[in-house]
Amino acid sequence: MPNVYASIIIEAPVEAVWAVIRDFNGLPNWIPGVVSSSIEGGEPADRVGCVRLIGVDGGGSCSERLIALDDSRYSVSYGFVQNLFPISGHLATIELIPCTSGERTFVQWSASFNDLPGHEGETAPVMQAGVFDAGLANLAAKLKGAAAPAGAVRWDGWRPAKVFCSSVIHGPREKVWPIVRDFIGMAGWHPGISNMKMVGGVPADKISGVRDFNFGEGRILERLTQMDDANYAFRYLIEQAPMPWMNYHAGARLYPVTATSQTFAVWTADWTASPNDDVKLIPDIHENVFQKAFDTLNERYFSG
Repeated sequence: MPNVYASIIIEAPVEAVWAVIRDFNGLPNWIPGVVSSSIEGGEPADRVGCVRLIGVDGGGSCSERLIALDDSRYSVSYGFVQNLFPISGHLATIELIPCTSGERTFVQWSASFNDLPGHEGETAPVMQAGVFDAGLANLAAKLKGAAAPAGAVRWDGWRPAKVFCSSVIHGPREKVWPIVRDFIGMAGWHPGISNMKMVGGVPADKISGVRDFNFGEGRILERLTQMDDANYAFRYLIEQAPMPWMNYHAGARLYPVTATSQTFAVWTADWTASPNDDVKLIPDIHENVFQKAFDTLNERYFSG
């Protein structure tokens, strides 16, 4: 099954980007070559199940059905009803993730489908270059410096996570992942960590393995609970720490930025603590642990 994927960083807040992407009838505003769009039967453009009729340069046309729309996760999925390409089983999704370091947005667009017999390999390169790459580049240029709509309220990460931190790493995902994947390598990209080692000398990618280290003057033990090379992600929990919390779970995931050969990194954490403690803990973990680690990663490995 062919797959098409493109991603980009847009220099605008997620609320401004979502206002454009959310409009299922708004393709002529940002996709080169799309000259007209209308919703079949005059239905609302945000009614799941509605069909948009699209006209393209040269007189061609197609139609697409809205399959999913998620205002809380900034995601839209759709599929062809009347194909523009010789394919079947088409499903595409556009997802936005806010960047917490600056007013920027990570946008990823993916599609899967089946080529019809006799047309193998025809559609993917055309869709990749002419629709996905060109569309995202045009969207980024159109929205650069745009402000969030009045009254827009941002979701605060993948609830119920207390901390959601995201940043752009200035290197391709294939080079960032080996650094981040090393469960005892964080001492190399966070200045507050020292004496990091795996308890019992087990491999650093052993699930259930525990890393032991000092953070400032405190000692912390963290257990690896997930390592996912397919999705460039890992998760862990804290078994011992001087902080006043319980049930601390955290994890990070890396996304490719295909437009610039960079990486978009997301790190989240959740725990149980008193509201009075959370007032300090939440911003401290965001700024002094996660964001500090991302910044140091850029400075030490990808500054040149």
